[in-house]
Amino acid sequence: MQKKNIYTLVLLLLLTITTAFISNNFDQLKIAIIIILTLSGIKFLTVVFQFMELNRAHQFWKVLIIGFLSLFIGIISILL
Repeated sequence: MQKKNIYTLVLLLLLTITTAFISNNFDQLKIAIIIILTLSGIKFLTVVFQFMELNRAHQFWKVLIIGFLSLFIGIISILL
């Protein structure tokens, strides 16, 4: 396994542990949900660009994925 993949897996594990810590120890629900959604979005983009190799794809697909994710997180954050 390449070092780049190992670093990515460690980052994903740290983000997952951080998400679990925030969900158990944060008092304000709305802020906790927004933080968890943001961390999940970072994990999603990490997986998409690293393991699905979207970084080699056409610019259209990159913009589409990032735009969809931003729109999704934004709409859910507004609806809270």
